[in-house]
Amino acid sequence: MLLPPGTTRADVVARERAHVWPPYTASERHEGVDPLVVVGAEGPWLHDADGRRVFDGNASWWTCTLGHGHPRLRAALHRQAEQLMHVAAGGITHAPVALLAEELAAVAPGDLSRAHFSDDGSTAVEVAVKAAFQYWQQNGRPRRTRFVTLSGAYHGDTLGAASLASISEFHRVFAPILFEVIRPPALGEAGGWERVFEQVFAALDERPDEIAGVIVEPLVQGAAGMQMYDAELLRELRARTEAIDTFLIADEVFTGYGRTGAMWACELAGVVPDLLCTAKGFTAGVLPMAATLATPRVYDGFRGAADRALMHGHTFCGNPLGAAIAREVLAIYRDEAVLENVARMAPRVAEAFERLSAVPGVGRVRTCGLVGAADLGDGGYGGRTGWRVFEAALERGLFLRPLGDCVYITPALNLTDDELTFLLDALDASVRSVMG
Repeated sequence: MLLPPGTTRADVVARERAHVWPPYTASERHEGVDPLVVVGAEGPWLHDADGRRVFDGNASWWTCTLGHGHPRLRAALHRQAEQLMHVAAGGITHAPVALLAEELAAVAPGDLSRAHFSDDGSTAVEVAVKAAFQYWQQNGRPRRTRFVTLSGAYHGDTLGAASLASISEFHRVFAPILFEVIRPPALGEAGGWERVFEQVFAALDERPDEIAGVIVEPLVQGAAGMQMYDAELLRELRARTEAIDTFLIADEVFTGYGRTGAMWACELAGVVPDLLCTAKGFTAGVLPMAATLATPRVYDGFRGAADRALMHGHTFCGNPLGAAIAREVLAIYRDEAVLENVARMAPRVAEAFERLSAVPGVGRVRTCGLVGAADLGDGGYGGRTGWRVFEAALERGLFLRPLGDCVYITPALNLTDDELTFLLDALDASVRSVMG
């Protein structure tokens, strides 16, 4: 785990500052804050250029569900690279993508039996929204052009996905070029999740002929600060969308692949959506790939003349390397009982955050599967207390990237007992050191 020959840590930082445009980072902060320079990773551990081992408490933006460098994923990547690395999807297919689609249908909720492949979560959402919109345009209900989202929604950063968002810090500058959606007031203004959903239900009742679909992050909203709502609300939403015969779109980019305890968060509510978006854990962080799953009804709405085809594609749609990795991820989940491991560890996470709730200055805590979050102070997304915990945790060998004053953990799902103990102990000590 070394830097390239003739390259020092200082060289890497200087060149990164001079030429890289990083995400979600102001220019001055990028040029003035010393980053973690990673030279290798194994399991839940990152290895930096200073020789330190740092625990990846967020699974690299919620993605490395099997940790880093899983030997079976390395081997699968090597095997596929030896045979076929890339072909276009137009008029061409290959075994990895055909088998992956079949295996996805087998683990998907209900009858989500068709998969449209793309490259990341934002694009998976774009596909779902375009499919829902186009379906109604060519199947007798052209007035259905509106989408409904929840307070605190985040569905990605491409323009279509950004239009669905309700987090102004991410997308307010782009407001003039985003399409209009129906959304309830912010959670605090609405008076709680029940009131938020009541206003969503009211919108469905008032405009049943205008709603092309409702999109939600099932049970847990990640970027909003790990906001969680009750499964009964999701069940009621499914019933309301069925009552007016419109589509429910489940954005499981974050919540899917075991993060909440089930393979899909929808399953915790006993809900089957019409469209489901998956990414992140889909390839466990090895390659950028995503999928939008659809029911036969949605797929069949695109039969007929050529101009009825779903007009969306991607250069790397169904890429053989990504498909081979995604298949191996599913096999590892089966063979290594990953979901069972989440069920075993989840109570320990819940207990750890309950203990944190007694620390002065710590506000609301909440957990779901291997998601744990605590609010510190009242600074929200722009708060700085969470970043003080970030610094305290890094001193203890734990990487935690907060959401402002929300400190959270979303670790790999295949941790050992000792690894989970390290994570929870370091988190506890870091929060207590900052909160006094």
